[in-house]
Amino acid sequence: MFTRDPRQARIDTLIGKAARVHGDIDFQGGLHLDGQIIGAVRSDEARESTVSVSETGSIEGAVQVPNVILNGTIKGDIHASERVVLGATARVEGNVYYGVIEMTLGAQIIGKLVRLEPQTPPAAPQGSAA
Repeated sequence: MFTRDPRQARIDTLIGKAARVHGDIDFQGGLHLDGQIIGAVRSDEARESTVSVSETGSIEGAVQVPNVILNGTIKGDIHASERVVLGATARVEGNVYYGVIEMTLGAQIIGKLVRLEPQTPPAAPQGSAA
């Protein structure tokens, strides 16, 4: 596991600046991207799963991860049930489906912002009286 700063997301998988990945990626935990992915990016449904994309990183494909930290480019829809953080150099060409969103001045979105309703556990069935 890599960590740069305790306040940043946990990194279990690192894709370097010179790397190009063609195809879909499924991961668990944290993925940090400095390179390029051409394909969909998906994680397990754990609430802490996070993809972070640096200024040099880019994804061409749909992203379905609970937490997205973006400083680079994503060309495709983002489905983040928990949180999306867009830095000043972030660029999104697609729709953003989010639970909570944070945007820094300078971030660009070419698409729609769609707020997802919080997922609440189903109510326990009421006991029937005899």
